[in-house]
Amino acid sequence: MQVSGGVRTPVKIEIWSDVVCPWCYIGKRRIENALAQFEHADDVEVHWRSYQLDPGAPVEATEKSSAMLARKYGQSPAGVQQMQDRVEAVAAEEGLVYRLSETLHLNTVDAHRVIHLAHEQGGNELQGRVKEALLHAYFTEARNVADHAVLREVAVGAGVDAARVDEVLAGTEYTSDVHADIEQAQAYGATGVPFFVVDEKYGVSGAQPTEVFTQVLDRAWSESHPRIEVLATGDECGPDGCAI
Repeated sequence: MQVSGGVRTPVKIEIWSDVVCPWCYIGKRRIENALAQFEHADDVEVHWRSYQLDPGAPVEATEKSSAMLARKYGQSPAGVQQMQDRVEAVAAEEGLVYRLSETLHLNTVDAHRVIHLAHEQGGNELQGRVKEALLHAYFTEARNVADHAVLREVAVGAGVDAARVDEVLAGTEYTSDVHADIEQAQAYGATGVPFFVVDEKYGVSGAQPTEVFTQVLDRAWSESHPRIEVLATGDECGPDGCAI
């Protein structure tokens, strides 16, 4: 027989991702599905970390992401379309609607700065809402999430203070935090995103199947909530009284 301890220690999940990474949105849904089935989900904290797939991407977006991909990988427009069709099909399996052929090649540093602001204002909950809203804006609505007006609308709509959004976007606040997140991912050995770190002990690379996240959650929970083995039992009193 084993008895569990009474201390409630939350499991911490840190997720490095970019708001223009199609696999990051898919990975987000899959870990959410795992958490929906996890009996200790109320004791799990999810914190979003910044990562930029292309730090040199233009702030003023004028080119479709499909054109950039064709140039980068030496693909024909038809070849890129086939790639995007495959990713859209996987996204659809997770209930996501992608419009990849309409998305823009753009810089995400300002989007990440707003995500950091959201965390400062409302912790993991508000940060998660803003992250979801930005992913939806980019992939489902094909909006320009480098545009400050779009960022302001999305962030304020998710619950971030409008005046603070304006202050952040007018300057460089949280830029160092974005860079620190990226450096930490590299220190962990991440070569791409999504990249998940659970309790600073277990790393999961890529948009793994939901079952993989379930297994990692179970392992992290069992290790952070060890059970003691009872070697002997005898007469005792319990909630129903004492056996005499």
